[in-house]
Amino acid sequence: MSKSARLLLPWVAATLLLGACATPQSRIDRNPDTFQSLTSEQQALVKQGKVAIGFSEAAVKLALGEPQRVIQRTDEKGKSIVWRYVDFDNGAAGGAVGGFYGANYFPGFAGYGAFGWPIGFYNGFYGPGVTTIYTGSGAEHERLRVVFVDGKVTAIDESIK
Repeated sequence: MSKSARLLLPWVAATLLLGACATPQSRIDRNPDTFQSLTSEQQALVKQGKVAIGFSEAAVKLALGEPQRVIQRTDEKGKSIVWRYVDFDNGAAGGAVGGFYGANYFPGFAGYGAFGWPIGFYNGFYGPGVTTIYTGSGAEHERLRVVFVDGKVTAIDESIK
């Protein structure tokens, strides 16, 4: 096995493991005390990956994970925090190609992060290389918006189309 493959293999394995951990059950397993503090109705929703009015930020993270966007909203009622969960147009599901060191000795590595966004890929100096990998426009489509006031969910907007 080449040196670049040996260096890249652990990164690829970690990426696959992290991707596999992105379920409500895996988040519950990592945060059992938070889950136990919820009502039985809230626990049932979290297990389904759903949220409801009155959920805390911690309960939303258990059900949905970290938001892709967080914004602060100000209106006539005051300030609120909005967590946005979005999907992206580009369809890369992960992968790794090329060497660990980029052209001109710039460090680089191959692969895609969450939602198919390319992460710092440069020409592979050691091993086969690809110049740049990009799989789409990266346009985002909001699928869910959760609004918090004083740390509690006050509104949920879901995309239905």
